[in-house]
Amino acid sequence: MSDVKTTSPHSPEVHGLSVTDRTQCSHWHSALDIIAIKHFCCSKFYACISCHDACEDHKSATWPRERRDEGAVLCGKCKHVLTIDEYMTSGSQCIKCGSAFNPGCKNHWNLYFEVQEHGIR
Repeated sequence: MSDVKTTSPHSPEVHGLSVTDRTQCSHWHSALDIIAIKHFCCSKFYACISCHDACEDHKSATWPRERRDEGAVLCGKCKHVLTIDEYMTSGSQCIKCGSAFNPGCKNHWNLYFEVQEHGIR
C-alpha cells in the first residue's frame, strides 16, 4: 500500500512506502535522499523506483531524451521541480535552494531516463 505525502498546497503529491516530508522512503532514507521523480509511465512522483514498483500494477518507463526539458525531479527540501536536464547537470544539488542530493543517484539514472549505455547523453 502506498503512502502519499503533500507537504504544501503548491507541491506535487509524492507516492511511495513510508514517505517523509523530505521525500525519503523505506528504501532510501539518508539525509541526501531528498528527491522524488515523476515517472514517465504514470505521471506520478515517487520517492524511488522500488516504491513505484511496489505500488503500481504497470512497468516503469524511462523519460525519452527529447523530453528532458520537462519538470520531473522534485527537491524534497524546497519543493522546487527541476527539469530532467537541470537535474542531470546540477552537480547533485538543488538549483533553487542548494540542498545536496545523493550523488549515487546518477548510478540509477538509466531506470528513470533514457541514457547512453556509457554516459549521460
